[in-house]
Amino acid sequence: MARKTPSLEVVARAKKLRDVIRHHTYLYHVLDTPEISDEAYDTLLQELLQIEQEYPSLQTSDSPTQRVGAIVREEFTKVRHKVPQWSFDNVFSPEELHEWGERVVRHMERLRIKKSVVAYTIEHKIDGLKIILEYEKGVFVRGATRGDGVVGEDITVNLRTVNSIPLVLPEPIDIIVGGEAWLSHTELERINAERAARGEALFANPRNAAAGSLRQLDSKVTAQRRLDTFIYDIYALSTTGTQILTPKTQGEELTLLKELHFKVNPFWKTVNSINDIIAEYERWQRKRHSQAYEMDGIVAAVDDSTLQERLGYTAKAPRYAIAFKFPAEQVTTVVEDIVLQVGRTGVLTPVAHLRPVRVAGSVVSRATLHNEDEIARLDVRVGDTVVLQKAGDVIPDIVRVLTDLRSGKEKKFVFPKKVVACGGDGSIERVPGTAAWRCVSKDSFDQRSRILAHFASKKALDIDGLGPSTVESLLRAGLINTFNDFYTLKKGDLLELEGFGEMSADNLLAAIEASKKVPLERLITGLSIGQVGEETARDLAREFTLEQLRGADVEALSAIEGIGEVVATSIVQWFNDTENTSVLDSLLQHISVTRTTHVGSDTFKGKTFVLTGTLENLSREEAKEQIRARGGKVSSTVSAQTDYVVAGSSAGSKLEKAHELGVTVLNEDEFASMMQS
Repeated sequence: MARKTPSLEVVARAKKLRDVIRHHTYLYHVLDTPEISDEAYDTLLQELLQIEQEYPSLQTSDSPTQRVGAIVREEFTKVRHKVPQWSFDNVFSPEELHEWGERVVRHMERLRIKKSVVAYTIEHKIDGLKIILEYEKGVFVRGATRGDGVVGEDITVNLRTVNSIPLVLPEPIDIIVGGEAWLSHTELERINAERAARGEALFANPRNAAAGSLRQLDSKVTAQRRLDTFIYDIYALSTTGTQILTPKTQGEELTLLKELHFKVNPFWKTVNSINDIIAEYERWQRKRHSQAYEMDGIVAAVDDSTLQERLGYTAKAPRYAIAFKFPAEQVTTVVEDIVLQVGRTGVLTPVAHLRPVRVAGSVVSRATLHNEDEIARLDVRVGDTVVLQKAGDVIPDIVRVLTDLRSGKEKKFVFPKKVVACGGDGSIERVPGTAAWRCVSKDSFDQRSRILAHFASKKALDIDGLGPSTVESLLRAGLINTFNDFYTLKKGDLLELEGFGEMSADNLLAAIEASKKVPLERLITGLSIGQVGEETARDLAREFTLEQLRGADVEALSAIEGIGEVVATSIVQWFNDTENTSVLDSLLQHISVTRTTHVGSDTFKGKTFVLTGTLENLSREEAKEQIRARGGKVSSTVSAQTDYVVAGSSAGSKLEKAHELGVTVLNEDEFASMMQS
């Protein structure tokens, strides 16, 4: 079959990727000053790998895809490993893990190995620095980094300062072992606080700090940092003259390492199926932030040592083991277009359309660019390669543009003078005092559909089945125009729409009927009053009846804690608009409004909470309700006014902001204890 010839653009892209990856490899592994996350680095490497696989002629012997690990730092003595050091292949989904399991079985069949059940040992994948330790007659003689897998750096003197590394073993054996050196989150905070006080650059993450600590030319600096280790593999073993038996499984190997006084992670487990691995992965993904160390996934290995040997290695990784990585929170992708989206208040939000990429467990193809100033700050252009970040359930953000990858064909985005989606003549205007633009016309199709969809959303009237696409279909068909029109819909109207049958029509009408009794705070949220979100709506509903709110002035509204003059003015203007009040009066003919009576304690009165990441025992909405029931408030942003940040698994930028501002951080157990007090 003829090989594909790469275009000049592909050739140029491959070259730029190689140059940029080499640059970041040098920053990360040699200087210990990374500029992008591990996940972002991995996606650049994956893109280059895909290009080289599609166009083999572009693969070079010095390509970053052809190495295993890091560059050797010149200041350290070079050590040639007695046993080659491999890195694991990665998978990111249950489907990919099943494919790996199937490859293991197929390879066993080719080797004519008959085994009805394959057992696997699961271990945490620690995000630290790989170390190789060598002992002669039970005495520690050499320690090294992995380096490029063949040659590493001799860091014996520094490793001797790590208390969890035994200098003498209880048995006089010759052994070479491998493991991970790591730094706890607490120790990283302490070190960074000291560095900040001295005006030094902060370590980006625990792995970066561990690497920087072990690669100090002055071992006294290493000794001052409380490094720790987990040892997980035996690469060479001579038991001559001892009673020690050679391990037959990975589990036995870990047990022997512990008996030899190495520190072994206690959470390893042996299971009998790929589905068992997936279950453990999901369990630890929820609990990953509960440990003192950073973990970025789990490692699954065929348990039988003989089977491991027979399965062997590919050119770069063992066939018998795989790293099942937790969802990346930062990746790289390409901006394919920038378009303006009309919001329900008429504000125009620039949205980057991206080459689809998996981040934090889901495939995303769009990211908000917020406003004109943000585009200018990032200098993001159509065609740019960007670093995309998503933490928890937050909408993805572009955090950085990799300008080194520009080809010269990228296009700057300029706000147009008119936007068709705005309706009217398409004119737009600057929102006074902000970096935002908005439609001059207030009645465009896009804006109206978003207002109506918001009214029906879970945060407001909570009408199940009235999602954005259904609302848009109803609006295009002329069946709705304002809020009250939802309550005049008939079954026959719905059956005329594509996708509706008897059952779906009945279900939607039942959901609309159930929404006719609505708490005041949900109604206020659903009206799309400018500057009024869920928390402000709750504050208003706690202080006023609907009639009182309709007649309130700026002074009365501003007297409520948390409501300033800008928000108060927006509320007054909304209720002074005769079109708004006419729509509200029509709506009130169909619904009844209730006021929620506060029946909980005041444990959290005056306290503001921010929720980030995924909680194991509560949904985000349940946690909010628990806080509000105790008199507290929930904010979406971390500031100096935040009292507590509740951090679940996959917590990201909000957690970092909390640490930066010194805000108290609670894990889920601590949060639960506070609610019970």
